[in-house]
Amino acid sequence: MRVVRYDRQGKARLGIREGSEVVDLSHADRELPSDVADLLRGGPDAQEALVSAARSSRTRLPVADLKMLPPAVSCGKIICLGLNYIDHAAEGGAKPPDYPMIFLRAATSLVGHNSPMTRPDCSDQFDYEAELVAFIGKKGRHIARANALSHVAGYSIFNDGSIRDYQWKTSQWTVGKNFDGTGGFGPEFVSAEEMPSGASGLNIQSRLNGHVMQDANTRDMVFGVAETIYLISECMTLDAGDILVMGTPGGVGAARKPPVFMKPGDVCEIEIASIGVLRNPIELESH
Repeated sequence: MRVVRYDRQGKARLGIREGSEVVDLSHADRELPSDVADLLRGGPDAQEALVSAARSSRTRLPVADLKMLPPAVSCGKIICLGLNYIDHAAEGGAKPPDYPMIFLRAATSLVGHNSPMTRPDCSDQFDYEAELVAFIGKKGRHIARANALSHVAGYSIFNDGSIRDYQWKTSQWTVGKNFDGTGGFGPEFVSAEEMPSGASGLNIQSRLNGHVMQDANTRDMVFGVAETIYLISECMTLDAGDILVMGTPGGVGAARKPPVFMKPGDVCEIEIASIGVLRNPIELESH
């Protein structure tokens, strides 16, 4: 199942993508959630209601005509991993971490597929990062490695847009990772049953203005999805609707000589095999 979140007459809606069309569910069931995180918090009943509404809906909308929104913005936690690919750690002069490098993002930083990512006017060091997203579908604490993937409902794509000079102002990365409108997210939620176990073995690539900048495979993550869930759940409860943003491979702009940063007028695409392509133009912040 591939679920998209989009704007319909000024309101957020969920629909199921089938090929080049989206099954519009807004008339079939007006009680449906309008956010994937809310859908997952609703449990199997909410998800069954979504499938049932799709069966009864006769309204199909062309994907190309829709304004896409981030699949989820009501996430209780947006948990991100840093230095989670060996080559990315190495290009920054670091060893692979022995324990996940964790930081959090805020929902105000999220933008959807085809919407502009915003370069702030206080910095010209706006970097791209291709990343896999895992959605938590079932609440848990002290989750065993062997059971961890049963807590994953699906996957998506993230562009962890980073304001590098602000990221390095302190030992904590929070500010550089949370400027408004810097995190591309989408284009859709892909249910776990459509994906290989742990979304491992998938090619992951970023392209800036059509030029390949990062080209790797999700099997190269230092901490895979199951291991990450096991380790994080030692610390905190993972709730349905939380998301894990799983880190980026080598090839980021800051590590290049000379550095390559996104600028207004650029277009950045992130592609993960079996999930799709997340596309965002880059614009300058306006006041």
